Parts: sequence; structure tokens; C-alpha cells
Amino acid sequence: MEPGMHDARPPATEPEDRAGDPTTPNAATPPSPEPDLHAALAVAEAKASEYYDGLLRAKAEAENTRRRAQEDVSKAHKFGIENFAESMLPVMDSLQAALSDGTADAAKVREGVELTRKQLQGAFDRNRLVAISPVGEKFDPHKHQAISAVPAPEGLPPNHVVAVLQQGWMLADRVLRPALVTVSS
Repeated sequence: MEPGMHDARPPATEPEDRAGDPTTPNAATPPSPEPDLHAALAVAEAKASEYYDGLLRAKAEAENTRRRAQEDVSKAHKFGIENFAESMLPVMDSLQAALSDGTADAAKVREGVELTRKQLQGAFDRNRLVAISPVGEKFDPHKHQAISAVPAPEGLPPNHVVAVLQQGWMLADRVLRPALVTVSS
């Protein structure tokens, strides 16, 4: 440089204390976010463990409920006829007593058979076993099975039951055996 020319640079000075300047390497750095992440991870892992435990408990409860339901169905199949069987025992006792009676009195035998029939009817009633007696009713293919057709008698319209050849039976609302019938044509 020539004398008289000024250097446009400012004169070198001692470095100032730049502790407050965040761009300097010696500046104090803000606290690291790592401890917050570790705490959040620990909380998330605890919640995940809690949810997993709840899932396992719910799954075990569902399996226990399914197993109990299967056992109930199995018992229902095995013992479903128990009430009916219990109501049939007195009928069997009466029939055995009638067979062991050595008297030849027809009136006593008839009386015993009638009492046994009443016991049987009571057992049927308790267990909702109902006879289908459709004489005079309109033919219903769900409850009746037509064996033959005859000309309609006086006063009976066509397609009605004239006679029952074999009684039908219903259990509650289900047909066990349709009645065998003769139908008017």
C-alpha cells in the first residue's frame, strides 16, 4: 500500500466476549431435546405395555366365554330331554304295574289304561307336545299330509280335512309329524 492510502478494513482488534452470540462456537448451547424424547418414549412404551396386557386379558375372556358357551350347548344337547324323560317315568311305572297285575278283570285293566293315558297326556302338556286334530280345517301342507281326496261332504268346502288317518304332533311351534288326512275335493 502506498502512503496516504487508507485501508478500508477496520483495524484488527482483540476478540470481544461473544458469550451471548449463538453463532459462536463457544456460545452456551440450549438444552438437548434428548431427555424429553427418552421420557416420551418411556411413557409410550408403558402405555403400549398396558394396552397389550388389556388385549391379552380381553382375548382370554373371549376364549373363556366361547368355551363356556360350547359347554352349555353340549349340556343342552345331552340333557335337553331330561324334563320330558322325568315326566315319562310315572307313565312307565303305571305300564309296568299293569303288566305285573295278574287279574283278568277287563274293567280294571281299562281303568288302568285310561289313568296311564291321562298321565301320558299330562306329560305331553307339560312339555308342549300337542296333537294335530284337523277335522273340518282347511288343508295346510305344513301340518297335514294328504293321503287321499274324496268328494266334499254336504256343508264342507273343497280342500278341507274330512278325516284323520293318523294323528299329527307338534312340539311348541314345530311340526314333529304331520297328520295323515283325507281331503275334500
